[in-house]
Amino acid sequence: MRRQAVSSSTIASIGYDREEHLLEIEFVNGSVYRYRLVPESVHRDLMGAPSQGRFFNQRIRDVYPTEQVG
Repeated sequence: MRRQAVSSSTIASIGYDREEHLLEIEFVNGSVYRYRLVPESVHRDLMGAPSQGRFFNQRIRDVYPTEQVG
């Protein structure tokens, strides 16, 4: 999955697979997590958020099934 770099103090890059509804987030510490069943609208809102880290904590973290992949 291709990830797009973002300007955030906690998130390095974000990727999204529209067919699988998978959101992949690489954190600045090098950890990579995949979040399943994430609506495309959530990814769009995340990419447009003034603070991706804050949006992640408020709308994604502990909401969607997740697995660490890197």
